Amino acid sequence: MNGGQGALAGLKVVDLSRVLGGPYCTQALADHGAQVIKIEPPAGDETRGWGPPFLDDTAWYFIGVNRNKEGLALDLSRDEGRAILWRLLEEADVLVENFKPGTLARWGMDYARDLRPRFPRLIHCAVTGFGADGPLGGLPGYDAVIQAMAGLMSVNGERDGGAMRIGLPIVDMVTGLNALAGILLALAERERSGHGQSIDIALYDCGVSLLHPHLPNFFGSGRVPERSGNAHPNIAPYDGYRTATVPIFLAVGNDRQFARLAAHLGAPELADDPRFVDNRSRCAHRPELKAALEALLAPHACLPLARDLMAAGVPCGPVQTVADVVRDPHALHRNLLVEIGRYRGTASPIRLSRTPATYRSPPPALGRDTRAVLDRLGVDPTLQQQLLDAGVLKAPD
Repeated sequence: MNGGQGALAGLKVVDLSRVLGGPYCTQALADHGAQVIKIEPPAGDETRGWGPPFLDDTAWYFIGVNRNKEGLALDLSRDEGRAILWRLLEEADVLVENFKPGTLARWGMDYARDLRPRFPRLIHCAVTGFGADGPLGGLPGYDAVIQAMAGLMSVNGERDGGAMRIGLPIVDMVTGLNALAGILLALAERERSGHGQSIDIALYDCGVSLLHPHLPNFFGSGRVPERSGNAHPNIAPYDGYRTATVPIFLAVGNDRQFARLAAHLGAPELADDPRFVDNRSRCAHRPELKAALEALLAPHACLPLARDLMAAGVPCGPVQTVADVVRDPHALHRNLLVEIGRYRGTASPIRLSRTPATYRSPPPALGRDTRAVLDRLGVDPTLQQQLLDAGVLKAPD
C-alpha cells in the first residue's frame, strides 16, 4: 500500500448510486484519492444482501466495489434527509446517482433547474438504464436485460446453441468505466471554463458500444452476426483448443505467428498448406484447422506448452479458473490483490508512477461514518440524535 496522496486528492464526491455501475465508478475515484461519501438508505444498498457469500452481514458482492468510501445512512425521501444532502453538496465537486429519471426533480433537486444555479461548478453524473427520453426513456435497466436488448447475447455462446449471457456483469462494469471517463472529462473541461455540467450515462448506450467487431462487420457485409463460441469472427486460429490437460487459448493474429506455432508443434508444413497459408484461407477452413491443431496439441500439457509458445512469440494462454488467477505468480507479482484486515479485493488496474492508487479503508458497514460526516458538517449532536430516533439517519450503536 502507498500512503501518499492520489491523483484525485482534494476531490469531493457524493455518491448516491447503488448496485454496481455507479459504485464501480466511485470506487475508482476513491482509489485515486477522492473523498467519496456513499449515501445509502437506512435499509442499505440492496447488494448488501446479494449473497452468499457474506462477511458478517454484508455480501461480498457489495464489498467488491465499495472500499475507500465513507458510509452515511440517510433517508432522502424525507425533507430532513434532503436538507443534509444539500449541505453536503455545498462542498462537493461531483454528484453520482442512478435513480430513475425524474426522481431528483421530484425532490426539488433537478440538475438544470435546481442544482446548476446553486452549484455552478458541480459535476452531476446520472447513470440510468435507457436515458431520460425516447421510446424506452425512464425505464429501469439491468445488466442482463441490456445484454439481451443490445445484441450482446446474440453473439455470445456456442455456434449451435442459444443466445447466452456473458458470465459477468459486463454492461454494468463498462457503464461504470464510462461514467469514470465522463467525470474526468468534465473535470478537465471545468479547469478551462470554471463550470460543471451534467453527464448522461445509459446502460443501453454502453451495451451497444460494446458490439465491436460485430457492428462494423454488419455495416460492411449486411449479414447478421452469428455466435461462434470462443472463435473470433475475423481471425483464425483464435479459439480454445484441447490439450492433454486444460484447454489452451490461441490468439494468432498474423501469418508470422501462425508459422511459429506450426514450427513449435513440429509441423512447419502447415504454414504452407494452401488451406492455411493466410488468415482468409484459415477462416475459410476453420474445422480442418482446428482438427489439425488439436491433433498436434494432444500430447502436450497446457501450462508448459503455453509458456514455451509465449516465449516463442505466439500469443496464447491457459484457460484458468478464478482460483488459478488468485494464486497466479504474475497476478501476485503485479500486486493485483488487496488485503485490509478481513477485506480482500482486486487492486486498481490503473497504475500511475507518481500518484498510484491507495487502499485506505475497507467498505463501510451500514452507516459507519454517519456521525463523523455530520460532525464535520457542524450538525448539532442533539439534532443528530433526533434524526436517528426518527429513522432519517442510521448509525452503529
